[in-house]
Amino acid sequence: MSKTIIFFGTDTFSASALRHLIEAGYIVAAVITKPDSKSGRGQRLTAPLVKQIALEHDIPVWQPTKLIETLDDIKALGATIDVVGVLSSYGRIIPQAIIDLFHPGIINIHPSLLPMYRGPSPIETAIANGDTSTGVSIMQLTAGMDAGPVYAQEVFPLDGTETAPALEETLSELGARMLIETLPSIIDGSLLPTPQTDEAVYCSLLNKADAIISPEALTAVQAERHVRAYLEFPKTKMTVLDQPVIITKAHVVSEQTTPMDVAFKGGQFLAIDELIGPSGRKMSGSAFLNGYAA
Repeated sequence: MSKTIIFFGTDTFSASALRHLIEAGYIVAAVITKPDSKSGRGQRLTAPLVKQIALEHDIPVWQPTKLIETLDDIKALGATIDVVGVLSSYGRIIPQAIIDLFHPGIINIHPSLLPMYRGPSPIETAIANGDTSTGVSIMQLTAGMDAGPVYAQEVFPLDGTETAPALEETLSELGARMLIETLPSIIDGSLLPTPQTDEAVYCSLLNKADAIISPEALTAVQAERHVRAYLEFPKTKMTVLDQPVIITKAHVVSEQTTPMDVAFKGGQFLAIDELIGPSGRKMSGSAFLNGYAA
C-alpha cells in the first residue's frame, strides 16, 4: 500500500470508490473532477460529490476545464512520490499523455462485464435491454473507449425490477469493494490484466430525445424497462389523457381496466402506477386519472 492515489471521478458512482480508498488507509494526493455545474430548478452551482468528500478529508481538488491542464501538476507529484491513478466515472476521455504518467497506468472501475457495453450508459442499457445479469470490471485504462485489459470481473444477477439509480448504487459499492480487494496485487504486479476479446458491444450517450416513448414503436415490456432504465435521466415522457407526463413507475398488464392502462405494440398494456403531471407534482396514476379524466 506504499503508492499514493490520484483519483479521477465526477458522478455519484465515483463516491463509493473514493470513500473506500480513504477508509482503507490509502493516501489520496489529489481528486481530479469536473468543474462545479448548475443543477436543479434553481440552477444553483453544485460541486460534484467526490469534491465534497475530498474537502471533508482535506484532500486537494483539481477541477480543470481540460484534463491536459493537470499534466504538469501530476508530473510534479510523481517526481516526489510514487503515484497510481484510479478512475471511476470521470466522464471525459483521458488523454494518452496523462495515462502515460502512471505505472501500471490508470485503474478504472467500469459497471459492465466488458467487452459488453463499452461506453457511457452501461447500467441503463442493461436494464433497457432486459438483461438477466450485469456486473463490474476492474480494468486498465487505455486510449480506446473501455478497451483496456481487465484485471477482475464480478457478475451481478438482475431480476427485472431494478431501476437505474438503485442499480448504480449497488454496482458502485461492488466496484469499490473489488477495487480494494485487487489494488494491492495490481500495484505489486502479481495481478496482470487479460486483454479483452474483439466482440465488443457499445452503448451510447443518452440525451433528452431518448425520453420520448411511442406506443406504436415499443411493446409494453420494452416501455416498462424504459421507465426503470431512464428514471433519473432522460426520464420517460409521453402523452396520457391528452396531457404531457413523465412516467416514474409502471407495470405490464394483458387487459385494459382503466384509461391509465395504455395500449402498446403487441397487444399488451402499460399500467401507469406513478407519474409527474403537467404541474410538476408526482402523483399516483389513479390521482392523475381523477384529476384529468373527462
